[in-house]
Amino acid sequence: MSIRAILFDLDGTLLHTVPDLAAAVNAMLRDLALPELDEATVATYVGKGAENLIHRSLTGSLDGRADAALFEKANAIWHAHYEQINGQHAEFYPGVLEGLEAFAQAGLKLAVVTNKPERFTGPLLARSGIACYFSVVIGGDTFERKKPDPLPVLKACERLGVSPSEALFIGDSLNDAQAARAAGVPCWLLPYGYNEGRPIESTPCDGHINTLLQAAERVCAQQPIQVNP
Repeated sequence: MSIRAILFDLDGTLLHTVPDLAAAVNAMLRDLALPELDEATVATYVGKGAENLIHRSLTGSLDGRADAALFEKANAIWHAHYEQINGQHAEFYPGVLEGLEAFAQAGLKLAVVTNKPERFTGPLLARSGIACYFSVVIGGDTFERKKPDPLPVLKACERLGVSPSEALFIGDSLNDAQAARAAGVPCWLLPYGYNEGRPIESTPCDGHINTLLQAAERVCAQQPIQVNP
């Protein structure tokens, strides 16, 4: 299979952003006179977009839904705090910068497909100094549906001018794997990100890699990418 484009998740794949997210969550909870959460707990709440992060933080449950009035108030507070914090504490995972550079040097088209809202995605990429690598950036509110729906993945392929079979998705979660599989895009998963508390080894995908640099080495060596059924 000839790979012409690489699609990346953002939080938990390119950048460790939980310190920023948790800081905004706890600032929101303080403003609401609610108990704060530790970073490890917030990490399990990351993955299905900002709205779900807020609902989960307010209810203490992955499936929880806060009262509508409370959510509306908390949502505005969280966004205001996160706009100021976004990127302040984020860190690259090992091999990310080297991997991006290797992919770019190989002439591959690169895109970000994240559930993070657009208003935060662009600034985070710019603040981190990696915006230049991506010709397409799709946020969680770019279209009417976000991952695990395949729509953002399909739209990224369309904007890059490649077929789904010519792309590879690299992420860190079940959301990424489900979105990629439904779009017909092979998916490799990294072990260090945010998978809502699930072990990444239990997530069906087309391969596991330890770092982005390892992924680039495999792709650039033209190793076959087997799409699992």
